[in-house]
Amino acid sequence: MISGKADAGNAKFLVVGVCWRGVGRPFDIPCCLDYAFVMEPLHAPWRIEYILAPKPALAESLFTQIAQSNDDEAHYVIARDRTCYALLNAYPYTGGHLMVVPYKQVPDLDGLLDEELTDLLRLARRCQNALKKVMKPDGFNIGINLGQVAGAGIVGHLHIHVVPRWQGDTNFMPVLANTVVVPEALRELAAKLRAVLAQS
Repeated sequence: MISGKADAGNAKFLVVGVCWRGVGRPFDIPCCLDYAFVMEPLHAPWRIEYILAPKPALAESLFTQIAQSNDDEAHYVIARDRTCYALLNAYPYTGGHLMVVPYKQVPDLDGLLDEELTDLLRLARRCQNALKKVMKPDGFNIGINLGQVAGAGIVGHLHIHVVPRWQGDTNFMPVLANTVVVPEALRELAAKLRAVLAQS
């Protein structure tokens, strides 16, 4: 069922359809000139494996355990600084998705000293520049999820997500086939990023 609203003066359209679940949602057509919904969805259905997996209560977060480990290769750690470190996400939204994590286990920004915040952002910038050099993305999503309701996977340990984006990286594969195309193995990508970050 489709309804349309036309502005006769300049032939602008807003078309509303009913999606397969019966919920009305706007969508654009080639002649559409008014499109107020500019948010682009980033589908990552393969992450459901992590979301549904049992997560036992730990005295220390997974990030703290990785920080204390000596096996950076096994955990895809790509850089260590004075107060924080960076690692590839084992369940990435897109290829190259990494996280920058303070060694101090805190749930939000208030738990970090000014110099720790500065170190965190500086390492995020270094990682972004390394991704630019190695993967040549068209853009980035960089952000922090604070609290379970905001999508934080490890609620008690603040971290910054750095997600490279490419034109067309949300296509029919993840949307229809429930499959993501990650063009490079995590171990190989981690080695390349480590090499670039070691020089910066």
